[in-house]
Amino acid sequence: MAEETPPQPRTRQELYDQVRQSSREAVTLREMARMGFWPKGQGIPPIPQALLEKQQALQQELQPLVEQSRKMEDRVRMLKELRKKRMAESRQKRKETKERRERERQARQAAWEQRKTHEILYLGEGVSGGLSQTDDDAQKLQHYQLPRFENAKALAEDMGITVNALRFLAYNRPVSTLTHYQRFTMPKKTGGQRLISAPMPRLKDAQYWVLHHLLQLLPVHEAVHGFCAGRSIVSNARPHVGRQVVLNFDLKDFFPTLTYTRIKGLFCALGYAEAIATPLALLCTEPDTDEVTLDGQTYYVANGERYLPQGAPTSPALTNLICLRLDRRLTGLATKLGFTYTRYADDLTFSADAEGMKHINTLRVMLHRIVEEEGFQVHPDKSRVMRKGSKQEVTGIVVNEKPGVDRATLRRFRALLFQIEKDGIAGKRWGTSPDVVAAIHGYANFVAMVDPEKGKALQERVARIIATVAPHFKKRPRKTYPARSGKWLQTASSEASSSEASTDSGNVNAIPEPPAAKKPWWKFW
Repeated sequence: MAEETPPQPRTRQELYDQVRQSSREAVTLREMARMGFWPKGQGIPPIPQALLEKQQALQQELQPLVEQSRKMEDRVRMLKELRKKRMAESRQKRKETKERRERERQARQAAWEQRKTHEILYLGEGVSGGLSQTDDDAQKLQHYQLPRFENAKALAEDMGITVNALRFLAYNRPVSTLTHYQRFTMPKKTGGQRLISAPMPRLKDAQYWVLHHLLQLLPVHEAVHGFCAGRSIVSNARPHVGRQVVLNFDLKDFFPTLTYTRIKGLFCALGYAEAIATPLALLCTEPDTDEVTLDGQTYYVANGERYLPQGAPTSPALTNLICLRLDRRLTGLATKLGFTYTRYADDLTFSADAEGMKHINTLRVMLHRIVEEEGFQVHPDKSRVMRKGSKQEVTGIVVNEKPGVDRATLRRFRALLFQIEKDGIAGKRWGTSPDVVAAIHGYANFVAMVDPEKGKALQERVARIIATVAPHFKKRPRKTYPARSGKWLQTASSEASSSEASTDSGNVNAIPEPPAAKKPWWKFW
């Protein structure tokens, strides 16, 4: 059956439909046969027809491949476009991430700078571990009536300084090109040299603030007579007057034993958080240092652990507070054995009548045990037992019958005054002081403090000598600290206070000036 010939297209759309159903070449051949390109009745020549059919078949087979190729081209293009899109999104995301991290970094930096203005986060190696601990014990602070500090900024503001200044004063430097202390030695009454570490003005201001606004608010034991208002070496000696036996013990390396760790523990025990206790303890302690010069630069190298410097105004009050339990235990021991106990700095004194004398050995054994349990050590070479038949002396005051001064020393002093009145002051000397006028003035005040009757006559005599040989002599004023202020006032000290500071070489609350350089021996002639 012959293939039905499609009708002649009447519209362009019908033509497009016939081309789509077969091919453009087949439609062209049919139209050529209809128009007479070949004789009628012969149809389309067989060879072209076969070729056209083959081409049509190939075209039909190729069509899916073309469609698939088109789809593949679209897929590669789509992947490229998708990759470009993803790369653009990735670049945008990286940009946004970079901007976000930069904002976060700036925010952290701003928060850090803000935090540094309120807190101290690092004070050197080995002492900064607890600076992040800010929880204090409000009940303890209220019990002791101590001020609370929210952070280091509050502490610094109350001290009248900045946080940076507090950080500078409290920083623990193993090696430094500066020092906060001026160190010199003074001769001891019993021989040897005593190292005095006098703080520089800025640190001294901060230490006096700690003393007046924190330490002096705390009670001390009634047996303590050193560095307490209203008490002195006289009040320390008075309970031991007229006793059958007086025992004196000395604590070895008293101030070096009170280390930074113990001072920090004291402030924590009072209720302060470590963030506050740490700078307070650093302000009050200092290690021994070696002065080293390298390439023309002087360095101060720490040599050992930080401890209470002998010369800082806070050191005496801190010793009394740390020794509170020691004083309680020794008072209880003394009461149990029939003794009376007092302490002046590192000087422990016990006295008893006949009933307590039989317990002397028990007292010694228990004393050593208690002292060692409290972290101290009794000096093996400075223990004395003074019975009634011999001279009994407590902190430089004779206590056999009544508080008095040593008679031999008093005779030598009167002889010196006679020589000065006779020959003048040239070549004269009293004690270890290079200033003989200040020395005789201080000793006269000391005698007046111990024995007012004898001391009054000596004071008048010394006053006449000073008016004659040193009319321009003036007592050195003592610095006092007004409440809630960083300023210092110069006020003259009382006679009693002046005399005690001049005669008691163990009084570290009174900071002496470095001794003047001695004149070479060949310049005396």
